[in-house]
This record gives sequence, C-alpha cells and structure tokens, in this order.
Amino acid sequence: MAESPQSGQAGATKARDGMIDPASLMTIRNLELRARVVVEGFWSGIHRSPYHGFSVEFSEYRQYSPGDDIRHVDWKLFARSDRHFIRKFEDETNLRCHLIHDGSKSMDFGSGEITKSDYAATLCATLAWFLFQQGDAVGLFGFDDGLSEYLPARNRPGHLRRLMLALDRETKGSTSDLCEALRKTMQIVRKRGMMVVVSDLLTPLDELERELGMLKAFRHEVEVMQVLDPAEVDFNLDKTAVYVDVETGEEKFLDPTTARDDYLSKFNEHQERLRLICEKLGIGYRMIRTDQPFEVALFDFLKSRMARGGSGGAGSRRARA
Repeated sequence: MAESPQSGQAGATKARDGMIDPASLMTIRNLELRARVVVEGFWSGIHRSPYHGFSVEFSEYRQYSPGDDIRHVDWKLFARSDRHFIRKFEDETNLRCHLIHDGSKSMDFGSGEITKSDYAATLCATLAWFLFQQGDAVGLFGFDDGLSEYLPARNRPGHLRRLMLALDRETKGSTSDLCEALRKTMQIVRKRGMMVVVSDLLTPLDELERELGMLKAFRHEVEVMQVLDPAEVDFNLDKTAVYVDVETGEEKFLDPTTARDDYLSKFNEHQERLRLICEKLGIGYRMIRTDQPFEVALFDFLKSRMARGGSGGAGSRRARA
C-alpha cells in the first residue's frame, strides 16, 4: 500500500524545539516525501521563531554590499530588521545549483539508527526540494570511486522526481574519490552557479584544497556540508574488538580506551584544517552530525548564503517587479 503524506507526517515525531527527530523522519520510506516534510516543517518553524520574515528576505532580497546602488535599498525592511537589504535583480533570483553527493561505502557507516548515506541522501533531497520550490534549477553529481550519476540543473516538470530516484539508489562503489568528482564537475559545468558538496570529507586535504580552489577560480559559489556519525566525532566506542574498514575491507584489532586520545587528536587536526581551508577560499562550511535535525542544517545553509550575499545568476540587471 502506498504511504500517504498524512501517515508519514504522523510517524515523524517532533524533537527538541519542535524540530523533527532524524530517526523518526527515516520511518518515512519515500525520500521525496521525507524532504517535503522537512521543508514544510522548516517554514512553519521560521514563522514561529524570531526569524519570522527570513523566507521573504532570502527569496526576494540580498544583503547590501559596498558598491551597490543605495537607491535599491528597501528602507521599510531596514526599519523592521535594522539590516540593509536590496531587492534582488531578476537574474539573481534564479539559481543554478548542483549537488555533489558522496555515495561511497564509507557513507554506509552508522553507529545508531541512521547511516551517513541515509542522512546525506535526505539532506540533498531536502535542499533540492527547497531550491526547486524557489524556482531554482537543481542538478546532481553522484560519486563513489568515480562519477556514478549526473543530472544537469533543471527546473522542469518531472525533473525533481528523477533527481529523487537517483539519490535513492543503492550505492555500488567502494572507495571514494571526491577530488576526481570535482574535476569532472568542472569539465561538465561551464556556466557559473552553486556547488554543494555533501560528503564525510574523510580524505587527504592537500588535493581537496586544490580542487576546491579551482571551483572558486571558475567563479562558482561553493558550500561544503560534512556529514559525520556521532561516533566519528566523539569516538564513543567502548568495546575492544576487530573493526573493519568499510571501503577497503581491512581488519584491525582496536582497544578504544588506548586509541581514543590519538584518534581525537588527529580527527580534530583534520577538522580544523578543513575549516581553515574553506575559510581561506571563501567557501561556506558546516559539519553536520547524523543526530542533528535537518531543519538546523537547512537554516545554517541559508544563513551562510545570506551572510555572503550569495546569488547564482549572471546577465541582465533588471530589477524584479
């Protein structure tokens, strides 16, 4: 029997602050419906919160930047928000976004009810649903040990459904090669737009820095969303056992009590360097745990774009009516 929106929404119980608990959300089997529930819950939360009006500001305005014509400043909005916004130009409102989605075996790890793979696919679906409803064009690059999926950025009937089906496919690759995926992305996408990388980013950073730098050199707006399991962040393993690398199949006997300090030291060093790389390149970066509500990730994504005055288009400078 097909799952109805009503039954799915009823199954997704609310977590703290009225947000949806990720584990409960995963009881909705349909990925597209999952994304819809998150976005609708997000808008509902915005209207109940101190950020009421954020949706209008995001979709119709951008923050004032030095050099903008002050004739386009909305002074009524300034009086309400104490912030300077200018009404977006028509070309700025139509974003061309590509989601770069990690489908490697390392994403199959999950210490609790949700794997990184399930979380990343739902996060990509949520972003796609949100942007599509805003009238933006959304595309997809799926990668594992190579480029496994490509859908060009479109906003047409049926396209969102194809994108959801692509995200919902079972991963087949073993190792991941994010840097090769980024190179392929630059070869295929010639027009500047937005690139959203969704991956655990547990990869050597020297090459990654070079490829992210190339994306910026192509004048793309880049957002990096690092999806990690709580056990990877906190190293809360407590059993001495043989652990298996999900990508290579290598087995290693490990005593967590003796390995914890060394692991956390290297992990935190990796995370800090990743953060600094993104900061230096002007890339939006956030680390997201799989126990974090999707509404928080979506809000942080939009807030990051607004803070940098992000826009996705180029062309004429005609103001919106």
